[in-house]
Amino acid sequence: MYYLCGITEKGIMPHNEDCMMLDKSVRHEGALHMAVDAPFLAAVCDGVSGENAGELASQTCLKLLSAVKYTSKTDLCDTVLHIHEGIAQLGERHRSTANMQTTLCGIAVDEFGRLSSFNVGDSRLYRFRAGTLEQISRDQTLVQLLYDEGAITSEEKRVHSERNVVLPVMGNLRSEPQPAVTPYPEGLCFGDLLLLCTDGLTDYATEHEIAEILSAPRPLPDRLGELVDRALQKGGRDNITIIGIVRYPDGIEIPIQ
Repeated sequence: MYYLCGITEKGIMPHNEDCMMLDKSVRHEGALHMAVDAPFLAAVCDGVSGENAGELASQTCLKLLSAVKYTSKTDLCDTVLHIHEGIAQLGERHRSTANMQTTLCGIAVDEFGRLSSFNVGDSRLYRFRAGTLEQISRDQTLVQLLYDEGAITSEEKRVHSERNVVLPVMGNLRSEPQPAVTPYPEGLCFGDLLLLCTDGLTDYATEHEIAEILSAPRPLPDRLGELVDRALQKGGRDNITIIGIVRYPDGIEIPIQ
């Protein structure tokens, strides 16, 4: 059994170009939490604000993903590319939505409890284990390429003027995205917390601050709410979306708060 908890917050922005999906439920505002059995999917999207209709792009992406009947036989890479094509085709129908785009980062747990991650863009997946926060996904960005080449340091990567330049993402009409799909056959271990988030969190809250807040002995919804508050208090000027996922042994009552 798994416990999923998510928050999506527009912050000071006039509308929310982020979106989240917990199992089959898609939300672009507010909070949601649930207990689910495998198989399931969970994901976050961040509409590309420099293009048209980022809000529609993120919601369309996750509505298409929510229709997927995920099993161990599902090809996640093909699935993500099929959704990309759906967004691109919808975007081409109207001038106001032309080239609408969104990031996508999520996890898939199959009927055997095996975990895979999938990522396009710069939304992120972290694992919080024994007090340590580790980024599992790899940003598909210009500054990540510069960092990989040794041209900039990790600190320069965080504050670089081009840090929001992403590689081709979902819906891009000029270049097809390259979905990063990574299997974790051992699945989600008891005691681990997976954290999916958009850059509205990570651009303002440091990984040290995120780990500190997640370490607190408080219900998961409270900890996620504090993460949102921390990003806003530090001058967050973007939408913020976070999903937390934990696993409980079968037969244990999940403490949904």
